[in-house]
Amino acid sequence: METATSRLDDVKAKIAAAEREAGRKEGAVTLVAVSKTFDAETIRPVLEAGQRVFGENRVQEAEAKWPALKAEFTGIELHLIGPLQSNKAADAVALFDVIETLDRDKIAAAIASEMKKQDRHPRLYIQVNIGCEPQKAGIEPTEAVAFVERCRKTHGLRVEGLMCIPPLDENPGPYFALLEKLAREAGIEKLSMGMSADYETAISFGATSVRVGSAIFGNR
Repeated sequence: METATSRLDDVKAKIAAAEREAGRKEGAVTLVAVSKTFDAETIRPVLEAGQRVFGENRVQEAEAKWPALKAEFTGIELHLIGPLQSNKAADAVALFDVIETLDRDKIAAAIASEMKKQDRHPRLYIQVNIGCEPQKAGIEPTEAVAFVERCRKTHGLRVEGLMCIPPLDENPGPYFALLEKLAREAGIEKLSMGMSADYETAISFGATSVRVGSAIFGNR
């Protein structure tokens, strides 16, 4: 019978194979296990198996389960991968090690203010609405490079990477290629792209981290 830990092993093996196939260094890609909607008891076996990097969509949900897990396990790195409202910026800066969904000046200003206030500096990614879909968060691709510059110069933020979610049921390759091009233009090295259905493709286009949930934890 499949378990979360056996599926975790399978995902890790596929990541390693995709790295080799793309001619990339072993360990070049970080696995972010997406634990949103799963409770602490479901997450614990994956932690016990050695996984330490996790992604959550909502600040409030993460606050309810991760402080206790962080007290129990060392070395946990938490990524916020869901949309961030400015009124949650203080909580996000306090809890998360990486915020992947910076996408507008109001959020950039709120994060900059909280980082200064708390003297805590989560790493930052800008979310690009790579398919220009009205229902999705993210800065438009045509505005992404200029927004990176504003984050650096106006808000004093160090942007580590770009993140995207390609349109469902479309070939993700061209979207991953576009994100990689935008990152090069902006002088950014990290790319958070690829989820359960397409992470191997994302690795072939240069992903440095992949966000995998259902392939590890099962369907929600």
